[in-house]
Amino acid sequence: MVMIADDDPRIRSVVRLYLEAEDFQVIEVENGEAAIKQLSEAQIDLIILDLMMPAIDGWTACKYIRKNTAVPVIMLTAKGEENDRILGLELGADDYIVKPFSPRELVARVKAVLRRSESKQSETYTYKFPGLAINAVTRQVEVNNREIKLTLKEFDLIHLLVQAPGRVYTRDELLEQVWGFDYCGDTRTVDTHINRLRYKIEEQGGSSGFIQTVRGVGYKFQPEDGQ
Repeated sequence: MVMIADDDPRIRSVVRLYLEAEDFQVIEVENGEAAIKQLSEAQIDLIILDLMMPAIDGWTACKYIRKNTAVPVIMLTAKGEENDRILGLELGADDYIVKPFSPRELVARVKAVLRRSESKQSETYTYKFPGLAINAVTRQVEVNNREIKLTLKEFDLIHLLVQAPGRVYTRDELLEQVWGFDYCGDTRTVDTHINRLRYKIEEQGGSSGFIQTVRGVGYKFQPEDGQ
């Protein structure tokens, strides 16, 4: 189920038309308050979220969504400035598209985000390190036996890193393998998500050295005690 949260009924109608043509089930809401309510009432797989809405705006709604769920979010807005794109990603958006937009491009982005999410579901590995456990099936991460809530991209990042402890990934490699080769963003997106990952791990008493910066290159996962 894809939820479209936008106060413009014309945009909702067009997006719905294109999504349903690709056999997606669609639900429409006109503000962030209704979007948050639907999260507890329906099985939502992805949210297309406009930023400028009445009642509760998209910024506030996205903060709530990221705090409470791992449902992927594509932000939809008329704002195209770089700072707005960066802020959207910092809030936890998985993709960002600017109005006016091509409905076909939006549908393609929806498919890409869902495809990257679904591709992880068949994996059956559990990774355990001192103070850290990652289940690739349930997409759960525990720090000191306490689960932490991660966004889609945050989980994909740490999952990729833990599969090869000690290996250094460049920012470009992480951007391509986690966001996809067709992603139009820049490497600062990687830095933003790494910083959020570190914060969430450290917030539960996890090691600040799990994800290490290799200056001038990128990042690596380093378990405690070199294990």
